[in-house]
Amino acid sequence: MKPQILQLSPILIPAVRERLESLFTVHRYFEQADKDACIAAHGAHIRGVVTGGHTGISQALMARLPNLQVVAVNGVGTDAVDLAYARDRGIQVTATIGALTEDVADLAIGLLIGVCRGICSGDRFVRAGHWATSATPLAPLPLARQVSGMRIGIVGMGRVGRAVAQRAAAFGCPIRYTDLQALDVPYGFEPDLLQLAKDSDALILAAAADKGEALIGAQVLRALGPEGYLINIARGKLVDEPALIAALQAGEIAGAALDVFADEPHAPEALFERDDVVLQPHRASATVQTRTRMGEMVVDGLVEVFAGRKPQGLVI
Repeated sequence: MKPQILQLSPILIPAVRERLESLFTVHRYFEQADKDACIAAHGAHIRGVVTGGHTGISQALMARLPNLQVVAVNGVGTDAVDLAYARDRGIQVTATIGALTEDVADLAIGLLIGVCRGICSGDRFVRAGHWATSATPLAPLPLARQVSGMRIGIVGMGRVGRAVAQRAAAFGCPIRYTDLQALDVPYGFEPDLLQLAKDSDALILAAAADKGEALIGAQVLRALGPEGYLINIARGKLVDEPALIAALQAGEIAGAALDVFADEPHAPEALFERDDVVLQPHRASATVQTRTRMGEMVVDGLVEVFAGRKPQGLVI
């Protein structure tokens, strides 16, 4: 008999869905109108859970799955999973660690170029017909900011932070970083986030957010200064969003580019009309290639746990 799996969030790649369903009996919890009835009928037989980083799984739901062996997170964020409870229960938790790195780093650089060079505002300018009708072409558009040679500060020098640094280095950007401690990387370490902000033209957030604390508040934004840019491809809760909005409105920073927000899918409406802001709907990993790798890692993790082997991407 195939192991029974509770799927809390969809998998977009057809080939991965087909493989998941060929190996396991899959109960699509996210499609159920009566979720309580689904758990009442199948909860006692569930051995694995597939979920997303944003969805996670609550302690209350895990408690209703007495034979749960593994939670496979289709993402790298595990802050929506009660890891302490899972550890106490002996439930293994896996994540797609490493699968997202290149795409997330690519988007970080794309966001940096997008906000500094005004790519989105320029696109809107052309689409609205202003270029053809303006008496002085380009006059309404401010001059952009050169990206090459910018001083880049990276918050979090893990896999993504290192990949961002490699890409930024190709643009001739001096790079410094902050983390819990100095690491064996060819970039300058700055233990003080405030000082890193002062010394940076752009601050790129690539840190984990397991503690749930906002790292970027009014003081850091003021240190970044009126010619500085904030890029966030990590977690929305790392940024005090009201403080960011206030800093943008006051001209205390030059701009921001954000792929993540504190209350997704709700981004602050105060950012919507600003040409000094670039917004994305948390889609740094949203390429066919990366989502395929992620899905395969999820399925492989389930297979390995049920076979009694250590899975790749094991968190606990």
